[in-house]
Amino acid sequence: MSVFKKLAGETVIYGISNILPRILHYVIFTFYLTYKFSEQSDYGIYLDLYAYAAMLLIVYRLGMETSFFRFATGEKANLEKSYSASSQTILITSVFFTILFIIFAPQVADMLRYPDKVEYVYWFAVIIALDALSAIPFARFRIERRPVRFASLKVFNTLFTIVLVVFFLDVCPYLIDHGWQDVFRFYDPAKKLDYVFMSNLIASAAVIILLIPQIMKIKLEFDWSFLKKMILYGLPMALVGAAGVFNQSFSIPIIKYILGDNITQNLAAAGVYGAAAKLALIMNLFTVAYTYAAEPFFFTSSTRSDSRELYASSARLFAMFGSVFFLFILLYQDIIVFVLGPNFRSETHVLPILLMSYIFLGLYYNVAIWYKIKDRTNIGALISVGGAIITIAINFIFIPIAGVVTAAWASFVCYAFMMMAGYLIGQKYFPVPYNLMKIGYYIGFALIIYVTNLYLRRFTDGLPVILSVNSALFLIYLLMIYITEKKWLIGVIRLK
Repeated sequence: MSVFKKLAGETVIYGISNILPRILHYVIFTFYLTYKFSEQSDYGIYLDLYAYAAMLLIVYRLGMETSFFRFATGEKANLEKSYSASSQTILITSVFFTILFIIFAPQVADMLRYPDKVEYVYWFAVIIALDALSAIPFARFRIERRPVRFASLKVFNTLFTIVLVVFFLDVCPYLIDHGWQDVFRFYDPAKKLDYVFMSNLIASAAVIILLIPQIMKIKLEFDWSFLKKMILYGLPMALVGAAGVFNQSFSIPIIKYILGDNITQNLAAAGVYGAAAKLALIMNLFTVAYTYAAEPFFFTSSTRSDSRELYASSARLFAMFGSVFFLFILLYQDIIVFVLGPNFRSETHVLPILLMSYIFLGLYYNVAIWYKIKDRTNIGALISVGGAIITIAINFIFIPIAGVVTAAWASFVCYAFMMMAGYLIGQKYFPVPYNLMKIGYYIGFALIIYVTNLYLRRFTDGLPVILSVNSALFLIYLLMIYITEKKWLIGVIRLK
């Protein structure tokens, strides 16, 4: 099988495993909750707490996932030793931080401005620990090229969570209304958000149980010199990950604290912005799925004589298909927007900004692979921190002036900076012959089609007409890409 066919196949499988979690966000945490919650602030609280959870998950893992990839592949690979060392490290950090959060839960709840919701701190401390403990077993599936096993457990987690959320938010109220009050005395219909978090907790615990066969492969041996190498490699990656999560998710906490004086109103605004930002999910899904498949591919291909040409072709493929997703979402947003409740549709103008941001982010993952391969993770950390500083500065300066749209532009500028920095510095340490003209062609042509769509909207009326015109524009884009890139695509597909 050709190298890019395999990469494409694994991207699809990893995509499926990430599609369902994202569908969960669409159907349950976007579509369902934006219709289910009467208060916009409830959705803002949900986004706020999961932003912190994503950041803390990076802290719990200490960059061990990427470190595991590095030390389990290559010329001096040691899979079992790397697996045990990284797993033990995460176990120690998870136990330590979980105990810490439980002890100081009231103080943490006060800091988050949820003083009457201390239980949220308890629940999330455990959720984050469970998710952290599953990271290395899932990484082993990826490095052993077992995407089906990876996907099946991810899909189970998603489906189980969906079942639990629907049970708590719909089935329980229905049964109570039909005479089951005594059976469901524990249930409080006013605590819908609580049951969403509880569903996450139960599902995460179930996944850990299913991963026990993988966990049992951990050997109780301790090699401090080897572990030290892994930690020194992983810590900068943890900083990279933390900065990345901050750039992607922390606009919600920032909006909560600085948009205005009323926390409830700020959370409502954050909820509306966050719901609109979820419409960029398809692009983010593609980026995540590609990254999951590409990271082990990049490492295992690093010893090939044509590795740099492979990396260049990979970036070009991402730009091509990323531009297709970008255009598809924008041309059909008139339909996609209905996944949001009527009270959550006022900020959808941020969509093109965020979609282009995700293209920049995906290209950054491609052009910055050199710092992982060349063990220059400190430079990667500096680039990510630079992006985080840009995000902080733009948000803090302009959110009070321009409102929540600032968060989208902050992501745009941040990822554009990271992409350019990763490329320019990488050409010094690990030159790769990226075809910038072709990458610019895919993105630029997509933007021209989108601007044409905006212009033609002035002369079209009615959803059927708009969709017909947009479909014609989309087909023009696909046809032009096929005509101009057919020969190159065939060559890439046949590459062994």
